[in-house]
Amino acid sequence: MPEQNENDSGSLFGAILLIAGCCIGAGMLGLPVLSAIAGFKPTLVMFILCWLFMVATGFLLLEVNLWFSKEVSLISMAGQTLGRFGQSLTWLGFGFLFYTIMVAYISGSGQLFSDFIAALTGYEVLPWMSSLSLTLLLTLFLYLGTKAVDYFNRTMMIGLVLSYVIMVAIGMPHVDFNLLKHEEWNASFLVVPAMIISFGYHNLIPSLTTYLGGNIVKLRKAILLGTFIPLFAYLVWEFLLLGLIPLEGSDGFKRALCEGSLATQLLKGSDEVRWISPIANFFAFFAIVTSFLGVGLSFVDFLADGLNIKKTIFGKLFLCLCVVLPPFVFSIIYPNVFLVALNYAGAFGTVGLFCLLPVAMVWSGRYVQKFNAVQVLPGGKCSLIFLLAIAALIIYLQLTLDFTCYLKEN
Repeated sequence: MPEQNENDSGSLFGAILLIAGCCIGAGMLGLPVLSAIAGFKPTLVMFILCWLFMVATGFLLLEVNLWFSKEVSLISMAGQTLGRFGQSLTWLGFGFLFYTIMVAYISGSGQLFSDFIAALTGYEVLPWMSSLSLTLLLTLFLYLGTKAVDYFNRTMMIGLVLSYVIMVAIGMPHVDFNLLKHEEWNASFLVVPAMIISFGYHNLIPSLTTYLGGNIVKLRKAILLGTFIPLFAYLVWEFLLLGLIPLEGSDGFKRALCEGSLATQLLKGSDEVRWISPIANFFAFFAIVTSFLGVGLSFVDFLADGLNIKKTIFGKLFLCLCVVLPPFVFSIIYPNVFLVALNYAGAFGTVGLFCLLPVAMVWSGRYVQKFNAVQVLPGGKCSLIFLLAIAALIIYLQLTLDFTCYLKEN
């Protein structure tokens, strides 16, 4: 376990911001659309439950990480606790999650970037051309490396925060509380996969464990506070959007759900808040870009390590093409796949990688290999079985939804 030296450990505030920044992103563009049928109160309850679930799974992964004396990746942890089979499954899980998320971001960027260009210049651009332009631009930053991504991302984060604050400040007086009274509790379960992925910070835990010197108290606080900030931001966002946009009608949430539209695009059709639309376009653009850069950079590093490819000129080019080309082609073939990809990434990728895997590793370490260490998540076997049951339920809900949709289409 890393030596716990509070004087030498890093900034708790910095760790909190890293986790918060990892969670807040493009999920904001899809969650209001997916949750609108359920209504605000059911969505609020599900958000809190998903937050607690992802905090618990993060504690499990932290416990596994603290068993090792040096910084290790999730793949290395799986190899040490579950053997080669677990390591192989982790590899597949990472690949599936990253590619699914990239499909969602590239798909969502098409119409979004078109609206962004139209807001700036007044000229309309075809969605696939916009998607290609944005993908090429962001791939260039991925190729240039972490430093270039870091500086560009700082600018985008400033824009993201400012546009979010402005929209909330000027939109709150126009919230219609009658729209917030709608409740459909059965539908609230359908948005859980997308909520789960909105609290996906777990890939940062190995780095944060080293950064905070293995200080369990600080790490627990970082996870709790770092995920609470996104929870608050998402709930305020849900309150605003669900109180501004109706469920029914040509510019309502139901139609957006059928068409796979982004939440911010619906503001153009609301007479009372039509003037918020340009700000919403900026916010959506910044959300997509920051999420794309974070996931893309992690994916490049993941493939470089996993495939043992050195970051030479041609090596980096090959890695960047591996990261963006397959999801770009898929998003062109299925241009309205943004919401579907978010659900799949949450139900299968995030749940599998950041819940089922940590539960299996902790069970193996605690009760098979008998690691003698502090249990970060209390509750023993009961808590592990409970989390396993919740994960299975989430996967079951997504499979049921897919089967129902298949029956309707055939």
